[in-house]
Amino acid sequence: MRVLSGIQPTGRFHWGNYFGAIRQYIALQDEAEESFYFIANLHALTTIRDREELWNCTYEAAVELLALGLNPEKATLFIQSDVPEISELCWLLMTGVPMGMLERAVSYKDKKARGVTADAGLFTYPVLQAADILGYDADTVPVGEDQVQHIEMCRDIAGSFNHQFGEVFSLPKAYVVKGVGRVPGTDGEKMSKSYGNTIAVMEDPGPLKKMIMRLPTDSRPMEDPKDPETCNLYLLYRLFASPEQLEEMAAMYRAGGFGYGEVKKRLAALAVDYFAEARERYHQLLANPDHVRQIFADGAARARKKVGEVLLRAQLACGLKKN
Repeated sequence: MRVLSGIQPTGRFHWGNYFGAIRQYIALQDEAEESFYFIANLHALTTIRDREELWNCTYEAAVELLALGLNPEKATLFIQSDVPEISELCWLLMTGVPMGMLERAVSYKDKKARGVTADAGLFTYPVLQAADILGYDADTVPVGEDQVQHIEMCRDIAGSFNHQFGEVFSLPKAYVVKGVGRVPGTDGEKMSKSYGNTIAVMEDPGPLKKMIMRLPTDSRPMEDPKDPETCNLYLLYRLFASPEQLEEMAAMYRAGGFGYGEVKKRLAALAVDYFAEARERYHQLLANPDHVRQIFADGAARARKKVGEVLLRAQLACGLKKN
């Protein structure tokens, strides 16, 4: 199994990112024969137009992945733009992609409906994504359910190229990541950077505890029994609690006679402890930028070697090069 996953650097990772996807992505490095993880800064150019912000977000995302458990001895970590062969492969693919396919992309239609400027980068996003996947001969691509269409489009793009020029690309399969359900944000809505309601994974303990203690709750009397499954505090507590702790908390809800402040204190204690080691590694990595840059360089070298092999196959197949 060869795994490929890319993550956009659009801000600090939050609890929803981690429990919904990143935790599962990183776990796959132990199952795969080979895995590639990249920070998709070329994709991020469709939304981030400030150079300092883009670089800082790119660096931060890579450091957080390392701190959360991505092991560069098991997986190849690199920055997307450090592999220029991907951009050339993207162009080769783009010459055969029908406009109608790109117009049907769900993410493109959704962003247009929300008023996002429909520039060429946004429109051709799925082709660059296909190049990212096909360039590494990836057969397994972990995605959320909302991203399955992009893998299907990638397969269509690869199939079209293969039909025209021979069997150049292997067809990847989506590995649908099963998350933990809805992760509530600080306002009770789904946690999302676009809503501004996130809790950062690497938040320091002091600010984290204050943020948790300010989480909104309902006004039901303390003595009333409560359904834990309808309470956002319980849904957050479930992310960190052991089965025994969760059972105890659920029983407390159903019995009533408690204050939400007690739940918040328990949630804060578990959350601080859960990410303690990752936070320590995070600060160690930030203090050692030369080590981080070397990881980037080593990862890019391995990635370029693999993509170079695939790109050459495609160049030979379509006549850009000759044996």
